[in-house]
Order: sequence, then structure tokens, then C-alpha cells
Amino acid sequence: MTVPTPVELVQALHARAVRESLPPPAALVGRWLDADAVIAPSIDVRPGVALPDLPDRFWLGAISYAPPGQTPDVVGGLCSGLLVLRDNAWAWESVDGSACPPWVLQTLSDLSPLPPRSGSWSATWSPPDKKPHVDAVARCLDAIADGEVYQACVCTRFTGVLDGDPLAFFCDVAASSRPAKAAWLSGAWGSIASFSPEQFLDRRGGEVSSSPIKGTVPAHVDPSVLSVSAKDTAENVMIVDLVRNDLGRVARTGSVRVPDLLSVVPAPGLWHLVSTVRATLAPAIGNDALLAATWPPASVTGTPKIRAAELLAGWEEHERGVYCGGIGVAGPDGLLDLSVAIRTVVVGPDGALTLGVGGGITADSDPDAEWQECLDKAASIVDALPVTPH
Repeated sequence: MTVPTPVELVQALHARAVRESLPPPAALVGRWLDADAVIAPSIDVRPGVALPDLPDRFWLGAISYAPPGQTPDVVGGLCSGLLVLRDNAWAWESVDGSACPPWVLQTLSDLSPLPPRSGSWSATWSPPDKKPHVDAVARCLDAIADGEVYQACVCTRFTGVLDGDPLAFFCDVAASSRPAKAAWLSGAWGSIASFSPEQFLDRRGGEVSSSPIKGTVPAHVDPSVLSVSAKDTAENVMIVDLVRNDLGRVARTGSVRVPDLLSVVPAPGLWHLVSTVRATLAPAIGNDALLAATWPPASVTGTPKIRAAELLAGWEEHERGVYCGGIGVAGPDGLLDLSVAIRTVVVGPDGALTLGVGGGITADSDPDAEWQECLDKAASIVDALPVTPH
């Protein structure tokens, strides 16, 4: 029997949900929950459904970027069961032992053999103006020289228009680029199509890790240049120290450690420097306390975090929204898996597109090079084309 891929299955579930007048599916594709994909076959994702402190069901959603101390906007939904892809097989996992709904089983059965892919799209993108971004980078360099911050992540955004099916857009880009942590959420409010390479928080019970990305070169460049780059390694290590401090606020004393420092990792169209920080949480730490200690993600703010976030709000032309927030899933028994919402497209109900991009600025950053890094990070999405069905 042919096993449907995550993008094939989410499209089939979406079509069935529409026919049955059910809420649409949500999908997490890539490294999620120690699996290759997680799909909620039908889930009412809507504004205001926050990540529970101690979930008794599965929560899937997105938390928007907000400076430290401010309450972020959120879209989310709750469900009792998920389809999980492990070892090339789909399995139903529920919090209460309930069986997989018959309509979901029927959809899986109908996908063998696989039907032709449905849905089409085209996207027209407009890049941001270069001058405001390089001016913001220059202001950041001035702040670094004045000793206000050591580094900060300065961002801008592409805009565009989608003609066609947002889910087909997500499926085609996810299938062609294979990001580590792709995510699809939708509702009457619009859609989120995320193609993130970055792990924000990965929690299992009392153990938690975070894997910040800092340091980027295009895929055609020899990745060894990252390991010998003083700018990129300093940028990464400063954020690692910030993550250590964040997790240390809720961790058992002495449990914060860095098992992986400055690894060169591929991402769609790029190479990144990635490190991992792990910690054992203190007793009775729920999601509220964990997020209060770590939000927003360290890699998209700067050091020191609070001052960097304050300055970024004045340097950047646009509010970030979901971009630079977190997307993912939570469940009972300390289950939490959130990406950093970079390489993330927000699709409005009218087809309007936004795609945030940015990069970390240190004392030796070059504004023109930082602008090019933004273009490089956006390329795998803005240059994507629809997949032609066979």
C-alpha cells in the first residue's frame, strides 16, 4: 500500500473537511514530536485560543512576536487526536484513547492509490525598499558602538498577492524546499504557511532544549566559511548565552548545558550555524512560566534582549506579527514543540501576502551584505513555482 506524503494527506483531508462542513486540517511537516509529520484532521484554529499552561488536549497554533513583557496575539485550536507519521506509517494518537474518526480512516484509504494533486496558485511578490533597511542596520551599528546593545536582529518584509489556493502554495513550497519545521494553519482569519528551519522550544516532560540559528551563507558558498567567520561565530555565541540565561530562569540550578555549539546545518537555499542549549526544568514549570522566561525567541531579538527589542521597534518599518513568533504543538505531560516563525508567509483572506526577513547585526556587519542576506533568506519562497501534476 502506498503511504501518502504529509502534503498529499493534508490536501485530501482538507477536501473532505470542506465536503463535511468541518473545520480544516492543520499540519506540521518535518521534525515535530520526534516524528516526520503531525496532522490534526479537523481543528478550529481561531484568534485568542492561547497555548494552555498545562494542556489536557493537543493545542496547535501560532504565537505572534511581542517585545518582552507584552502579551502576544495568538491563533490556536484544541483537539483530542492527531495523525502522526513515524517509520513511513501513519498512526492515530489521542489523549483519551478514542478511535480515529471513520471519515479520517476513509480518507486515508481513498489515498491508495494516490489521486492527482489538486489546487493551483501563482504568487506575485514585491521586495521591500533597500534604503530603509540599510538605514536601520546603520542605526543598529551606532547603538552597538554606543554600548546600548551587542547585537540585534533587524528585519524587513516582502509583500505580495496570491492568486489561487493557499494550501496548494504551502504544499508545493514545503515539498520542494523540505524545511525542518514546516507548518500550515488556516481559518476564516486567513492562513499561515511556515517553512522554518529553526527550533525554538522542544520540551518532553521536564527536559527542554532550544536550537538558535545565527550565521548564514547561501547554499552555493563553501559552508566552512561559517565556522571561521569571526562575525558569524560571535553572533551565534552571544545568542547562545542569551538562551542559557533565559532557560536558566526556569531550570534546575546547574542543569543548563550546551551539547552542540556552532554546527553547520543546511536549510533551503542556505547554510546556517546552529547551536543547542538544554536544561532540566524546575518542578511545576508549565508553559506559561517557560514562555515568560524565554519569549520572544532569543535569535530574533538581540543582546541584551529587552533593550534590543525596544530599539528594534523604532528601527523597523512594520510590526512583525506572526513573523519571529512561534508555531507548533503542545499536549499533556509536558509536551511542547515550537518553531521560530521565520521563513513564514501570512496569507490574508483576500490573498495578500507578507513574508518577514532579517538578520543579526554585530559590530562588524556590513549594511549591504545584511541586505543581501535578507534576499537570500527569502529566495526559496519568493522564487518558488507551482508543482506541475504528473
